[in-house]
Amino acid sequence: MQTKSMVQKIAGRGCLVLAFLLVLTLAFTGCNSKETKIPEIPNSIAITEYEEPVLSVYVVEDKKIENMPLETYLEGVVAGEMYTSWPLEALKAQAILARTYTLHFVKNKGNSKYEGADISTDISEAQAYNKNGVNDRVKQAVRETRGVVLANDGEFIESWFHSNSGGKTASVKEGLGGNETPEFVKIATSPETERNAQNTTWSATFAKTEILNALRKLNISVPSVSSVSVKTRGESGRALTLNIGGKTVDAPALRLALGSTKMKSTYLTNIETTSTSVIMQGKGYGHGVGLSQWGAKILAEEGKTAKQIVQHYYQNIDVVKLYT
Repeated sequence: MQTKSMVQKIAGRGCLVLAFLLVLTLAFTGCNSKETKIPEIPNSIAITEYEEPVLSVYVVEDKKIENMPLETYLEGVVAGEMYTSWPLEALKAQAILARTYTLHFVKNKGNSKYEGADISTDISEAQAYNKNGVNDRVKQAVRETRGVVLANDGEFIESWFHSNSGGKTASVKEGLGGNETPEFVKIATSPETERNAQNTTWSATFAKTEILNALRKLNISVPSVSSVSVKTRGESGRALTLNIGGKTVDAPALRLALGSTKMKSTYLTNIETTSTSVIMQGKGYGHGVGLSQWGAKILAEEGKTAKQIVQHYYQNIDVVKLYT
C-alpha cells in the first residue's frame, strides 16, 4: 500500500492520465467554463497500487478494526441507510453521498473515536452499516458510481441526508442548530406526500415529565410546562425556537433531548398542551438538511438520474470522479 494522495499519484503519471480523469469528470459534471477543482483524498488513507482507498473500519458488531476498500465499506453503508429494493438511481445517489460523507469525515475529523480506526460502523458516530443486507442491486449502485463524490470549491461537502423532508428541506440552522448554512445547502421542495412515503406526517404525545427531563439535559429550568408554542420559524417553516413555560428553547436541541425517533422533526404543524402531556404534530422524519431519502426514491421513480437527484437537493456542487 501507499499513502500518497490520489492527486499526488496522478501528477507523476503524465498528461494521459490527467486527460483521462478529466474526461471522466466531465461525464458527470458536463462541460462548463468554470474550472472544476477535484478534492484530494486525505493523506491518512492508505491507497493500493490500483489507486483504491482503503479504510481502517471499526466494526461494532465484531468489536474489531477491519481494513477494507472504501467501495466495500460503502456497500454496507448503502444497505444500512436505504431500502435495497428501491430504484437503482436512488441507491446510486445514496452511494455518492455516503462516499462523500466518508471522505469528508476522515479529512475533517482525522479519525474515529475508536482508537486506530479511520471511521466506524457506530451510527452515533457515522453512518448506518448492514453488511448482511448487501445484495446485487447495492453492489451495482456502488460499482456504477465508483469514485464519484460531491465537492464545493475543491472540498468534500458535508453530504447530509435524512429520511423524509415533509415536502421541503431545511437550512442547517433549522435542522441541525448551526449558525450558518453552507452555500451548497439549499431549501428544496421535495415530492413526498402521505400517499407515496412513510412519516410524511406524524404525531407524538410527551408526558410533561418527559419535557422537563429533556429541558434539564439542556440546562434549562422551568417551574412547570404550562404552555408550549413555536416562538420562531426558519425559511422552510421549521421551528427554530420554542417557548416552553416562558423560556426560549432551541428546537433542534430539544428534538435530540426528547429522542429524534419520537419527535421526528422540527417541522411542527400543531402543539397542544393538556394537564399532563404535550401533543406535537409535524411533518417529515429527520433533521431535514440535504437529500431526502424518500424524495430520492420518488424522483428516481419519475425517471431522474442519480446526478439529477443530488443536484435537486444540493447547489453549487461539482459531481466529480476521484478514481476509476
